[in-house]
Amino acid sequence: MSKTRLATAKRLVVKVGSALVTNNGAGLDLAAIEDWARQIATLRQAGREIILVSSGAVACGVQRLGWGRRPKTVHEKQAAAAVGQAGLVEAYEAAFAKHGLHTAQILLTHDDLADRKRYLNARSTLTTLLELGVVPIINENDTVITDEIKFGDNDTLGALVANLIEADALIILTDQIGLFTADPRKDPSATLIREAIAGDESLETMAGGAGTRVGTGGMITKVIAAKRAARSGAHTAIASGREIDPIIRLAAGEPVGTLLVAQTQPLAARKQWLADHLQLAGRLLLDNGAVNALKAGKSLLPIGVIAAEGEFERGSVVACIAPDGREIARGLCNYGSGEARLITRKSTAEIETILGYVDEPEFIHRDNLILFA
Repeated sequence: MSKTRLATAKRLVVKVGSALVTNNGAGLDLAAIEDWARQIATLRQAGREIILVSSGAVACGVQRLGWGRRPKTVHEKQAAAAVGQAGLVEAYEAAFAKHGLHTAQILLTHDDLADRKRYLNARSTLTTLLELGVVPIINENDTVITDEIKFGDNDTLGALVANLIEADALIILTDQIGLFTADPRKDPSATLIREAIAGDESLETMAGGAGTRVGTGGMITKVIAAKRAARSGAHTAIASGREIDPIIRLAAGEPVGTLLVAQTQPLAARKQWLADHLQLAGRLLLDNGAVNALKAGKSLLPIGVIAAEGEFERGSVVACIAPDGREIARGLCNYGSGEARLITRKSTAEIETILGYVDEPEFIHRDNLILFA
């Protein structure tokens, strides 16, 4: 296993499963939660940025309600999640407070990341929290999910969050020590896969199986999550949460569990996604100064925009047009068309006076922009 894969990762998403969080359904494992908080606090002190994706709300609610099994109906799951989420967040806040860290609860549904406006809002919130030194605790919003909008498991959610904030790595902690060539419970000759390429189709065949009675995932969801995370360049480690200091050791590059390696650098993958997969909702006409700024790797500011064409909302993908009519870039716009027209040719300092608020100082941040020329 190459030590540089995770050892050089600055921004990490750590996902912990229900079986770990609730000690296989017995109730919140406060000792484990405090241990994860200690490890994450250690990495924070070293300058790493950590987002925690935690399962456990439904399982915690089931335990608090005294039910003997995980519910099957949506409304029962929603009720259990509502009861359990409060206890889950309280436990994390208390654990991180011992290390002088604040936490923030963020509940997401698939719609939040499928809708471009909500996607951009979620991204801005998370990056701001990281800048403030807060540890975001993310879970699926089980109290409002339906079959149409649910992620289905927090392995998928972890991968989507890694894509959202351009994480360098996704660490999935589970009750298994990693990915094997076959189910070790059925095949004694199965061996642990130390390193492989994320997205290798043979891995899904090896993973097979389903989740535990406590969770909803399984090794197959983790392999698929690694493939998703790799699309934005994030490497994925799958390891046992019951190892000693697994988060710290993985972040140091130690060979713990299974490492599934992404083949593309994060920024390159994200910009390819912008270039190929999003429809254009409008156009921003730029002056030469803005064109030169973009070519120099800078963000697009309102003062360099001559006009905004089309009708679009915040988070829409728009084309950036040079004075000679060429599309030189495209990206996610921080302002809707109505707001954009009000602040074109204006300095960043004037935005709040004109609109009454400031979403972002840029029309398009350089990380959300692909340059063509």
